Amino acid sequence: MPDNPQALPGQVFALPGQRLIALEGRDAAVFAQAQFMNDVKALADGHWQWSGWLTPKGRVVALFALLRLSDQQIWLAVPDADAGALAQALKRFVFRSKVAIELREDRVIEGRFGAPEQAAGASIAGSAEDSLEIDMSGDGGARALRIVPVAQAAAADAALAALWAQADLRHGLPRLPAAQAEQWTPQQLSLDRLRAYSVKKGCYPGQEIVARTHFLGKAKRGLALYRSEGELEAGAKALAGEDALGEIVAVAAPWALAVIGLDRAPTPARAGAAQLQPQALSAGLER
Repeated sequence: MPDNPQALPGQVFALPGQRLIALEGRDAAVFAQAQFMNDVKALADGHWQWSGWLTPKGRVVALFALLRLSDQQIWLAVPDADAGALAQALKRFVFRSKVAIELREDRVIEGRFGAPEQAAGASIAGSAEDSLEIDMSGDGGARALRIVPVAQAAAADAALAALWAQADLRHGLPRLPAAQAEQWTPQQLSLDRLRAYSVKKGCYPGQEIVARTHFLGKAKRGLALYRSEGELEAGAKALAGEDALGEIVAVAAPWALAVIGLDRAPTPARAGAAQLQPQALSAGLER
């Protein structure tokens, strides 16, 4: 990945805004299976997957990495949503389930460009008592994400954190700001590229909409990657001439993801005063 800081291999840095939610108790995996859009039941202990929480209308509230440490311990690494508010919202659905949902203020999420020390693919390395590592590598380059105790936390580095967000977008992982939450279906965000949702598992919020869209072939919009020449914000309309192409949903300058119609190939566009040049999405971040 040309924009990676290749002169600093192995440097660990905090990822501001990324928070950890823990689901713990006898019914942790059962609760996650019933609420989240990916198949937690099919995920082996010690492995992770991309997942998310949807509205009843099938719109994405939050995206996250779901780590299945055991059937009684599920961790969510949440990159963008208000994790405190998300944890409180999830608690409203616990009812009689034996699961505790907690925002883990004692843990910090960090990133590092370079090959993971032990993790590979969807396999988690380390222990919940100390630190955990997952492999965030894709075709654009090797990366590792770490969840560590606060006492072991690395310093923040704004430049490296910005490059991390850029790498996410270039691999098709939407970094949704609050204004873009609850706006898009998993198909519109092309989350099939990340294997982030299931159409075959049992019920979960929004499942009917997701499955109907899939089986009836009604997905008409998906993600496109652009490089922006100029200031750009999520929510801006992407235009080709006077024709509306779609909407910008995530920005990590100079990169942007837009939801556009699938009936036309991405073309040069503009959003406000910014000129947009279409780019190919990198693969390999699916888990």
